[in-house]
Amino acid sequence: MTISNAEWDIMRVVWAQERVTSSAILTILNQKLQWTSSTIKTLLKRLVDKGYLATEKVGKGFVYSALISEQEAIYHQVDELFDKFCPTKHLDIIRHVITRTDMTLDDIEQLQELLEAKKATAVDEVTCTCIPGQCTCKEHLELEASHG
Repeated sequence: MTISNAEWDIMRVVWAQERVTSSAILTILNQKLQWTSSTIKTLLKRLVDKGYLATEKVGKGFVYSALISEQEAIYHQVDELFDKFCPTKHLDIIRHVITRTDMTLDDIEQLQELLEAKKATAVDEVTCTCIPGQCTCKEHLELEASHG
């Protein structure tokens, strides 16, 4: 399930703190954002409803903890992003991410190892899975020309 940018801000605090109150989230985020306590509580309720957070009653308040790991959430967001685009465009997205990402030599070596292993399952051609008329792939343009 998708979460908003504001909900991501909340989740990043929860992942960093592991167990946290709404007032602690407000204190941390007020360094950058001017949110009210009610805004934080609304966002926390949405995240609980979406299954991202658990609540535990402690005294008069609640303590929040993550039900989904940061890594799981990141992978889910990336999968949703890639699902929005033609598979033939995925490499352009990956190139863009690599170009804009600072990396150590070790990071680059890990990527090279991953790419080397990926050769074992490489395809001859990436297949477009879009609805005809929804993308500019060669196959779709040929189809449109034959119907046009």
